[in-house]
Amino acid sequence: MGTFVVLAGPSCVGKGPLYGALRRFYPHVANRLQQIILYNDRAIRPGEEDGVDYFFRPRRDIEKLGSDSGHIVVDVRGDLQALEIAQIQRIMEANRDPFFEGNPFVPAKLREYGLFEKFPVLSIFLSPLSCEEILYLKDPARGVDLVGFVTDIQRRKLLHRSTRQKSHLSLKDLENIEKRAASAIVEMREAWKFDYVVPVHDGEGNENWDAFYYPVGSARRALLAVAALLQGDSPPVGTTERWSEDLIP
Repeated sequence: MGTFVVLAGPSCVGKGPLYGALRRFYPHVANRLQQIILYNDRAIRPGEEDGVDYFFRPRRDIEKLGSDSGHIVVDVRGDLQALEIAQIQRIMEANRDPFFEGNPFVPAKLREYGLFEKFPVLSIFLSPLSCEEILYLKDPARGVDLVGFVTDIQRRKLLHRSTRQKSHLSLKDLENIEKRAASAIVEMREAWKFDYVVPVHDGEGNENWDAFYYPVGSARRALLAVAALLQGDSPPVGTTERWSEDLIP
C-alpha cells in the first residue's frame, strides 16, 4: 500500500514551486505521487485547467456533496472545496502515493473524520517562519504583533505573485490577497498536528526557485528536506521541525 502524502501551508508559501522542483530534480520520487483533485467553486485562474488543477463547479453543486458521506466539504478562506474520499483509495490501489497539496483546512477535516487513521500518512507543513523566529518575535521585549507580522509577510508574497500574473490588480484581487494574508496565522496554528514542519522563506514567484536553474537559499533547503522525507531518508539537519501546540497563540 502507498502512503498518503500531505503538503500544506498558507497561500503563496511555496507549495507549488516546491512540487515543481520535485518533478524537475527528483522525478523518480515525484512520479510516485498522484495529485488528488478537489472540487472548487472559485473562478478558474489563468493557466489552470478544469479536471487538472481542480474540478471547477458552481457553489450549489459542491454544497450538495456535503450530504454525501463519500465526500468532505470545507470552507477554505471563503471558497468551498470538496474531496472525494474514494479517490485516495483508488490511487493507492494503482500503486501510487495519493498527494494532497494545498491548505491545511482539508487535512484538518480528514483528521476530524478519522481518515488519517485509515491510511499510512506523511504530513508536511510549509511555514513562512521557523520556530526560532516565532519565539524571537513572541518575546514581550520586542513588542511585535505576531499576527500583523505574519500577515504582512504573506501579503507581500501574494502581491508579488499577483502582479506577476496581472499587470493591474482589481479591488477584488486586493480583497482576495488580504483574505489569504490574514488567514496565514490561522493556518499556522494547524502546523503542530503535522509530522514535520519545513520553514521556507522563498514563496511562490521568488527567483530562488528557478532563476539560477538550481534552487538556492531557503528554496533549496526545503526541497532537500521534502525529497528526503519522501524517500524515507533523514532530512538534512536543521531543515525540519516539530512544533508544540502552544507555539502560536
